[in-house]
Amino acid sequence: MNQIQLFLPCAAGVEDYLAPEVQRITGLTGDSVQKQRGGVAVRASWRDAMLLNLHSRLAQRVLILLSHTGYRNEQDLYRAASEVAWEVWFTPRESIKVEVTAQHSPLTSLNFAALKIKDAVCDRFRVKANGVRPDVNTQWPDVRIYTHLSTDSCSLYIDTSGEPLFKRGWREDKGEAPLKETLAAAMLAASGWADGDGDLLPLYDPCCGSGTIAIEAAQIACNIAPGSLRRFAFEKYLPFQRHVWDAIKQQAQDAELELAPGQPPIIFGSDVAHRMVDFAQRNAQRAGVADVIEFRGGDALQRLPPCETPGIMLLNPPYGERIEVAGVAGANRGGREEAQVEDGGEFFNRLSAHWKKNYSGWSAWVLSPDLKLPGKMRLKESRRVPMWNGPIECRLFRFDMVKGSARTA
Repeated sequence: MNQIQLFLPCAAGVEDYLAPEVQRITGLTGDSVQKQRGGVAVRASWRDAMLLNLHSRLAQRVLILLSHTGYRNEQDLYRAASEVAWEVWFTPRESIKVEVTAQHSPLTSLNFAALKIKDAVCDRFRVKANGVRPDVNTQWPDVRIYTHLSTDSCSLYIDTSGEPLFKRGWREDKGEAPLKETLAAAMLAASGWADGDGDLLPLYDPCCGSGTIAIEAAQIACNIAPGSLRRFAFEKYLPFQRHVWDAIKQQAQDAELELAPGQPPIIFGSDVAHRMVDFAQRNAQRAGVADVIEFRGGDALQRLPPCETPGIMLLNPPYGERIEVAGVAGANRGGREEAQVEDGGEFFNRLSAHWKKNYSGWSAWVLSPDLKLPGKMRLKESRRVPMWNGPIECRLFRFDMVKGSARTA
């Protein structure tokens, strides 16, 4: 286990941020960490795999590559899976699940491909374990086996994470369309908020929902490992040593930082729905950062800056067929109403006017699938970073607020 090949999948566009994060967590440099399409490949150790599960904010999983071979049909997949020493990693007592993804594969059925790989794993255990084979559990398996097929190559992985890494363990209260923690962390990385060596700038999310962006930022500020509240699949694997894992977690806990007594918060969140503010506060409590964030209710079209020092606004405003606003915008109808146009043009127009009037010196980073957002806000973006929110292709726009900000034609 001194040298294994890892692959950390991530959302498209996040590879540039994930690679330096891997280097920072593991201390690896050079060819040991390589950016690839959709993730980062790492030549590392078993201990590094545990460290990455505990500390990575951007990776979706930590996979161990066990086989990479050519193939032409399902029988080749069976042969490739039969040659992997699965018994080195787990016993027949652990349940398994096989998942297959493909890109330009000539095979007609990925389900049949998964069945052949499952058969190969079970048949190998029958030989190695006196006829005993692992059970299949498609809901809560102990062991997840991932297969990726290209035109002519098959890669077999064993998953060390279990539940995807965006499930940190603190978000029990959430709204209808919650932002994944990994995407929130990618937005923070793209903004460069925590890149400097000096004091952190104030951070404000005026559409905070259940608090994901603010809580991710607060955990970064407090140096709290994102995986500190959850369990991982590798804890059931044969190479796992409890005393080594306990020492890794203790080291992470010892490195946590606390807010100095009397120090005012620099991370803020607000939402038009007071129910969501309550959710955010409860989530922050579970994440151990309730004292680091100030959450308040309020309409994004009304809220004034939460502090005197200009900082960064980072938000994932609601988008889709309708955008709900309240406060001043809804005063004529007694509360919550819908924006006048389906694409949210009026909302964003009012929002930019409010920012230009009241947020001079701030930088606003807005995640949106609408490539025409700068025109609707009558602002010129200084940066646009491609990002994916699940299946939705988005851009993270940066707008620098000065009074009378430059307008687009």
